[in-house]
Amino acid sequence: MSEIIQEHSIEIRVRYSETDAMGLLHHSNYLTYFEVGRTELFRTQGGNYRKMEELGLFFVVARIDVRFKSPARYDDVLTLRTRIVRQTPAKLEHRYELSRGNQLLCQADSVIACVDSDGIVQRIPEDIVQKTSDE
Repeated sequence: MSEIIQEHSIEIRVRYSETDAMGLLHHSNYLTYFEVGRTELFRTQGGNYRKMEELGLFFVVARIDVRFKSPARYDDVLTLRTRIVRQTPAKLEHRYELSRGNQLLCQADSVIACVDSDGIVQRIPEDIVQKTSDE
């Protein structure tokens, strides 16, 4: 993969409602965490999904690969690091690392594509951050 373009970290506390009968973070919630990571990374770049959608453009998940290493539990404070590892004219590739302290719990990679309201792949406008952050 190419060099890291952008990176952002956030803390997430595991809520009781996100756990399964064994008290572990349910696997489906990892995908929600990754979406939060992508959204916050985009926001730190000056982007705004709502404004982008008003322009008729959407980022959709085309692929996601998750590798679980160790479980998270209720009330754990986790750190999610989200990085853009590659960008093409129509897609972004992200890498996620979810940790508790120094322990890596999960690693994932995703590909998101830029599409229009008909689902047709579009080039990501070079000025998307500036366009979407204008009021």
